[in-house]
Amino acid sequence: MATILTSLRNTVIAGFILTIVLFVVFVSIGATSTENMMGFQQYLFRYLHVVSAIMWIGLLWYFNFVQIPSMPKIPDEQKPAIGKVIAPTALFWFRWGAMATLITGLGLAGANGYLVDALLLGSQSGTPRNSVIGMGMWLAIIMWFNVWFVIWPNQKKALGIVQVEPDVKAKAARMAMLFSRTNTVLSIPMILCMVGQSHMS
Repeated sequence: MATILTSLRNTVIAGFILTIVLFVVFVSIGATSTENMMGFQQYLFRYLHVVSAIMWIGLLWYFNFVQIPSMPKIPDEQKPAIGKVIAPTALFWFRWGAMATLITGLGLAGANGYLVDALLLGSQSGTPRNSVIGMGMWLAIIMWFNVWFVIWPNQKKALGIVQVEPDVKAKAARMAMLFSRTNTVLSIPMILCMVGQSHMS
């Protein structure tokens, strides 16, 4: 057991093996019809969407609730450990968590047949649930855009991955922080929309 738990790679592999075993059990219990099998495909897609979203929003909140507020308290000689080791790794999982969340979310909406109507905020069907999930989808799309096209390009400058002048570096760090805070603001109503969809008719 220690061999599994002392390695992150082995821990994650063990988690996914257990997940696959449970999923196969669930399918074998409920797979009595083609309709049930389609339901399990959507279930799997929803699971991947939720796992990706936990990675993305978890890291977003880590940056905003832990790392950014803690940076002024860290002595200057220790800050390179954050900027050169922790932040680049966290940003890798952050931006790819955002990408996976967007792809699996759009795929899930497509598989369930509400993608276009949700993107049109339920205007085609007049269905409240599609309006609610559509608002959440648009908030997530804006947040994804911010991650890939504002936060990450500015973080590369702020962390020294891309070499720039000190004043440009400072401006880039501030821009990345402000858009990260913007995404934190948007994440709270976005989660409301995602959860609320299942409670609408």
